[in-house]
Amino acid sequence: MEDMTLTALWWAVIFSGVYHGINPGMGWPLAVSAALFEQKKSAMAKALVMLAAGHFLAMIVILLPFSMMYFLIYNEGEIRIGAGFLVIAMGVYLLINRRHPKILARVHPAKLGLWSFLAATAHGAGLMLVPIFLGICGLLVPDESVSRTGHAAAQELMTSNVMTAFLVAATHTFAMTFAGALIAVFVYVWFGLTFISKSWFNLDVVWALSLIIVGAFGVYSAFSGHH
Repeated sequence: MEDMTLTALWWAVIFSGVYHGINPGMGWPLAVSAALFEQKKSAMAKALVMLAAGHFLAMIVILLPFSMMYFLIYNEGEIRIGAGFLVIAMGVYLLINRRHPKILARVHPAKLGLWSFLAATAHGAGLMLVPIFLGICGLLVPDESVSRTGHAAAQELMTSNVMTAFLVAATHTFAMTFAGALIAVFVYVWFGLTFISKSWFNLDVVWALSLIIVGAFGVYSAFSGHH
């Protein structure tokens, strides 16, 4: 059962990455714009790399503090409940406040890495991974680690969680970049910027609701004891 739960959580990491990649708010239209503006396909690849770097950094900034809590295993339920409510709060906030942060409009188009980092942070993309990440950490910790105490045990737990945080962020970012790249290439080859300007689809409400759903799932799993 635990193996199935762990597999499901890793698939959640991947699917959330695909979801972020499909969402134009995470930047794939900027990659199309860069390629069309410079008339170089390589410009799209460069833009996608910068967007991925910024997104990965945004994931790590959120996940790393949780991974360094060596007492996470002893207070896992409480932390997961608190993280779940935090994600729900972010979703409710985005439902109420539908305006995009003004700071994103002030970032120079050449600074795609910075823009991607700020966009992912402002939209709570990293927060969406927290309940999933905590669930993975809880399943990966060996039973004997729970009974161990002292600095060595704490260091072992922290190291394991940090490595998991990087792996979760990398897996999620790869899925996001792959999905965004597929759409960007398709739009670049067959449609162009005219399609983007006339057919822009807004996922703000879906994004906010997905945060609430993920947060609620995190709270439920913590209360029900699915570690």
